[in-house]
Amino acid sequence: MLVALVALVFSTTGLADAARQAVVSAFDGHPISTTPHAGGLLLLGKNRKFPASAIPTVKDAARVGGKTPEELAGSCPPDTVDLGTWCLDSAPYPVTNAEAGKNNFIWASKACEAEGGWLPTASQLIGAAARVKLESTITDNPDTATVNQDPSRGLKDEREMSSTLVTTEAGSAAAGSEGISEGATGDPRQGQANPVPIAADPLPESLQYVTVYDDKQQGGFAGSQPVSEPQNFRCAFNPTVGALNKPEE
Repeated sequence: MLVALVALVFSTTGLADAARQAVVSAFDGHPISTTPHAGGLLLLGKNRKFPASAIPTVKDAARVGGKTPEELAGSCPPDTVDLGTWCLDSAPYPVTNAEAGKNNFIWASKACEAEGGWLPTASQLIGAAARVKLESTITDNPDTATVNQDPSRGLKDEREMSSTLVTTEAGSAAAGSEGISEGATGDPRQGQANPVPIAADPLPESLQYVTVYDDKQQGGFAGSQPVSEPQNFRCAFNPTVGALNKPEE
């Protein structure tokens, strides 16, 4: 500020050249540049900000906890197919002989949740058909689809459960009912009569899940089944740091 005031005074008294020399002498030995130098003066860029090259980088600033952005973005668990923003089991859930017949909609939903994932929608399965070997008909290509080739089980066309639900009725029959428990009473303050007990119906036949099959890697709908009926299924997952969605054995 002192140098600037001197220059201003000198310029008004006809001593502008002397003022300029004084300003130059104040910078003597201090280089002026757009790149940083020890003891130098750094010029602002056209955007009136310091250039990015002049701003120091904190050590390991590109990492968090020693991990790179790519590592922090997560990866798919083992035995799944990486579909970009999500992951899908590469094979149907391995239902054991003891579990066979139990794998209805609720059972499958719980099984996927227990592994840190979810039951995929029909849209997700159809979209993944080109990259995942979905269950299919016995005439499909076993290199690109999961085809039943075990005569001891009977050669049958297979399909997969999705989390997409449809219904053929309305009201409680469409989405289940908790029923009315024995011993339930009405509100005496409002003069309500005691309700008639009704059995719960958590798995109504009218509530069904859409099924999907490979259809030569095109993906296709294969009708629907009541939520109480068992069916093959697979789980979907979010990419996770360290791919630890599935619990270790």
